[in-house]
Amino acid sequence: MEAIIEAVLFTMGDSVETEKLAVAIEQDAQTTRKIVHNMMDKYEAEDRGIKIIEIEDGFQLCTKPEYYENLIKVASQPRKYQLTDVLLETLSIIAYKQPITKMEIEKIRGVSSDHAVNRLVEYNLVCEVGRLDAPGRPMLFGTTEDFLRAFGVQSVEDLPSLSQDMVEEFKVEAEEEVQMKLDV
Repeated sequence: MEAIIEAVLFTMGDSVETEKLAVAIEQDAQTTRKIVHNMMDKYEAEDRGIKIIEIEDGFQLCTKPEYYENLIKVASQPRKYQLTDVLLETLSIIAYKQPITKMEIEKIRGVSSDHAVNRLVEYNLVCEVGRLDAPGRPMLFGTTEDFLRAFGVQSVEDLPSLSQDMVEEFKVEAEEEVQMKLDV
């Protein structure tokens, strides 16, 4: 069963839902999840260049980060994207408020966010997840599996939560920043 799971994960490349793996090995989802978690432990315990990661309700075979430098010596260098402060701010708004429209993002940020959202879509960290049932049917945006992979979380529920004290601290900092700009 482990060999089948390994073959499926290797061949698919992207994450594979637990239910689909269960069908492949003719087991129930709970048993399949236990088998995959056992495999994950084995990969971590042994000196291997690959590992299995869990993303939402699925699993993916990937390279261990410590072998990245060796990988780029052979493969063409993967495209690295530059996440500026503006992109990170926009991405965090989308991650925590999804699904969200550009207009809602702009209301929070206070400036146009077209460029930032378009760049995040280009980087495949954000995608259109639907349309709002409102006049003009604006696009709704949410994060992608690549976002989860890039930030090392299994689902958006695993993102760190902000305490009320932190929110108040951010508000004070923002107000001070606005006041400094007005004084200049």
